[in-house]
Amino acid sequence: MGKRNSNFTGLARFVQQANTASESSPSALEASTPIIAKRPLEPKSQYSIKRQKTRGEGVKQREAGTGAWIEKYDMTGSVQNYATIQDVPDHLKKYYAQRERLFSLFSSPPGCLLDAEGWFSCTPERIANQIAERCRCDTILDAFCGVGGNAIAFAKTCQRVIALDTSPIRLALARHNAQIYGVAQHIEFVLTDYISFANTYLSGPKSSTSRKIDVVFLSPPWGGPSYLSHSALDPNTNEVHAEATDTEPPHAIFSLSAVEPIHGADLFQLSRRISPNIAYYLPRNTNLEEVSSLLGEDAKEEFIEVEEEWMGKKLKALTCYFGGLADGQSDLF
Repeated sequence: MGKRNSNFTGLARFVQQANTASESSPSALEASTPIIAKRPLEPKSQYSIKRQKTRGEGVKQREAGTGAWIEKYDMTGSVQNYATIQDVPDHLKKYYAQRERLFSLFSSPPGCLLDAEGWFSCTPERIANQIAERCRCDTILDAFCGVGGNAIAFAKTCQRVIALDTSPIRLALARHNAQIYGVAQHIEFVLTDYISFANTYLSGPKSSTSRKIDVVFLSPPWGGPSYLSHSALDPNTNEVHAEATDTEPPHAIFSLSAVEPIHGADLFQLSRRISPNIAYYLPRNTNLEEVSSLLGEDAKEEFIEVEEEWMGKKLKALTCYFGGLADGQSDLF
């Protein structure tokens, strides 16, 4: 592959050209019933190693802090930067207390930046790194980039990362944070919504020179912190998690209908048209029966692997792997 001279090329430029009517795109942000298998988070992954050996793809793990700092992408001062926890609004204090779990280089000058939504939606770095190992490939699409937690991790294990977001501020913060980790040059930041991007990509001409997207990573909005409450409960059920502890109340079962911007099942079906290899990051209280039905009755037998993302004694989320990402299905990749 040739050297990449710009962070705004390939699919990013294709989408820009397809949406020339929008002036909000700044150049600066250039079958069988499926089976669910559950496994704990592993500190190291053999899946990406196997895929790399069998397909000759993937990259060596990139080290953080090796990229050149570009001043014009420095977003210092664009969002509130809290000096102490006393300065933090009450509803964000528990997230601020975990800031170095979100970004281990949080305090590395000039410092990682998050907006209000980024504080509660950013994937903790260790979990993001685990997912990135499982998703090692040539080109990965991060459909809901946010402030860049997952995109940064993907840039360490994949040749190219296409990172989408609808917020120009969050996208700029993601690039700022990626610069701190020295991987911004491996990420294409695209200001667009995923649904429009997917439809444009799928309707566009296909040729031998078209860039193939190997993996789609879905981490859609869950509806904010309320995803643990009954506001995200499936109206057809009245269930709560049975695995509640003495210190934590039971949570309502999270329905895929609460996923934004469209029903979680529709989001999955749209993504499967781009690639069969999908990593779906969902709340820990997700209805697994709904997940198991995503492949449909007419699909050939295919396993869905559900990985529980733990940090210490706390279950943070679930990552559901489809296609060649699931253990034992590398032939589907």
